[in-house]
Amino acid sequence: MPVVEAFAAATARLRLLDALRERDFRLLFFGQTISQVGDAAFVVALGWRAFMLTHEASSLGVVLLVDAAAVVTTLLLGGVLADRYSRRALLVGSDLARALVVAGLAAVDATGHLSFGVLIAFVALQGLGSGLFQPAFGGIVPLLVDTAQLGSANALIGISRQAAFVIGPALAGGIYGSAGSAAIFAVDAASFVVSACFLLLARPRAFEPAPSEGLAHGLIVGFRYVTSIPWIWITISMFSLSVMVGYAAFQVLLPKLIEEEWNGGVGAYGLVFALQGVGMVIGSIVLGQVAPTRRRGPLIYGLLAVNSTMTVALGLSPHLAGAAVLSVARGACLGFAITLWDTMLMQRVPEQMLSRVISMDWFGSLGLLPVGLGLWAALSDVAAPSTLIAASSAFCALALLTALSTRPIRTVD
Repeated sequence: MPVVEAFAAATARLRLLDALRERDFRLLFFGQTISQVGDAAFVVALGWRAFMLTHEASSLGVVLLVDAAAVVTTLLLGGVLADRYSRRALLVGSDLARALVVAGLAAVDATGHLSFGVLIAFVALQGLGSGLFQPAFGGIVPLLVDTAQLGSANALIGISRQAAFVIGPALAGGIYGSAGSAAIFAVDAASFVVSACFLLLARPRAFEPAPSEGLAHGLIVGFRYVTSIPWIWITISMFSLSVMVGYAAFQVLLPKLIEEEWNGGVGAYGLVFALQGVGMVIGSIVLGQVAPTRRRGPLIYGLLAVNSTMTVALGLSPHLAGAAVLSVARGACLGFAITLWDTMLMQRVPEQMLSRVISMDWFGSLGLLPVGLGLWAALSDVAAPSTLIAASSAFCALALLTALSTRPIRTVD
């Protein structure tokens, strides 16, 4: 009996698990975990199937570009709709629509009639549904838990997302070899249905919706709100710049860095990202446990600047072992900072404006990614990959520290 009581007391002290005490959040969390595992498996199968259809290394890049463009296309619309109508209904509708799309892809693939053009069309449709999903998802979390539990909720969501990118690829590897890509697509379609069923059982708290005016007007009102709050628009701008300059450079140049300077291959490439995922889980766990409420702006910017500085060191590291350690540390900084930013938005932005702000945050972060990918692909032969990664990340660190020196960021809690 004392052991049971001790375990219960220890669990009660784990602030990370606070949100799981809420039935409705548990439904969202478990449904999304299943869906994200399906999505991670889908991405692996999608990339290999695209390559097998074209036998060109660039095919996955084309697929990912189409998917990102489709997501960006509907993000802002999704934000306006989620502030005006039922967020749960939008999530369920998006899940079911994507289930139909991916099930259609599975059916065409199973019949042997899948071409690269058809694959691209299905990916675009799936991306459009994802763009509608994300703002409603961010907006529904505060309707399922108390304000004090938002740090726990976002930390658990981050842990679930990163864990999915470990489980999903392993699942895809096991299924692809024995049953083919169509089976994995079918599994992903089923995961969307499971997520929708869990959401249908949830009962989010009601909120006062935004006025029912034209979609364009609703978007303009959201844009005016974002531009009227300096700490929001400065941070979205910094995310956009960091993704275009730092993240895109790292994505484009890392394979070349691994091959030319570390004499590694695809295993080393996967290891770097897997360890970053481990670090992000650690960062999310720490955030969920400590849940800071003061000086959150400086903390977020400080961690992002440290991440960029570590990326400089990673790019210049002469050995893979050093890069592996830095990948975990970078991930921890990113996991903590991103989870804290999401929590801060949910706590400080009015409920009837939240989904639009989240959609603009996503739009700002993703909008310039294709530009960055193209830019660094064009510059990839200008200098050694280590030099380019270090220079781009140093620029990001300097920009983040400059923004941190401004009063809106320095003083925001």
